[in-house]
Amino acid sequence: MNTWFRGITLAVLALSLAACGNGRSDTFQGWVEGVFVFVGPDEAGRVEQLSVREGDVVAANAPLFTVDAELQRADLRVAESVLANSKQAFERAQQLLKSGSGSHKAFDDAEANLREADARMIASRTRLSRRQLFSPVAGAVQQIYYREGEMVPAGRAVLSILPPGNVKVRFFVPQAILPTIALGNVVSIRCDGCAKDVTAKVSFIASSAEYTPPVIYSEKERSKLVFLIEARPDSPEGLRVGQPATVTLMAGEAKR
Repeated sequence: MNTWFRGITLAVLALSLAACGNGRSDTFQGWVEGVFVFVGPDEAGRVEQLSVREGDVVAANAPLFTVDAELQRADLRVAESVLANSKQAFERAQQLLKSGSGSHKAFDDAEANLREADARMIASRTRLSRRQLFSPVAGAVQQIYYREGEMVPAGRAVLSILPPGNVKVRFFVPQAILPTIALGNVVSIRCDGCAKDVTAKVSFIASSAEYTPPVIYSEKERSKLVFLIEARPDSPEGLRVGQPATVTLMAGEAKR
């Protein structure tokens, strides 16, 4: 959520609070937000193949895309060659030690080189295997940032995925309402185009307050002090990120 959108939301909430005066309301304006999972390669490379499109629903471990792996294959060949030579050197040192012609130091050095070469080969195989990316979670592909043939810098995401469990509704409540809300409370969600009966459970309550808009802290202006609340929908499939929503505290939940 960017600063501009959040500022507008806070301003709208301030006007709503002012219009209500000192009267209590259990309905608040909020919005739908998502925590995306970004998937990209460990090392820079060119996208060779995309296996998904925006909007596709993927399962965990489903193939997503591949990145060119010529450098990684070459590195693996070098590692395999070094490992083969290290094995020969180790076997030779072992035979010399048994015959009494070699020293323990030469044998120890050959054994250490063999272990290092084996570790390097394992690392090379791992680097090569990571040129094919699989989905770390189940969810919907939200956006693709790099297409086939485009160069991806190291650490940059090629695409983003939104798991259903990462959808949440955020809203602000005045401090007078805060003591009536607890983690696990059920709230009702209404929005344009949403199903009629969408409920969510409060999963986060901010420990610090915000002002809408900034004011000098005083007894008179205390009603403008608000706290951020997040709720996880029980059925997030029908909600869209960025969508405005009306949040209502369920009867009995707000008063306990």
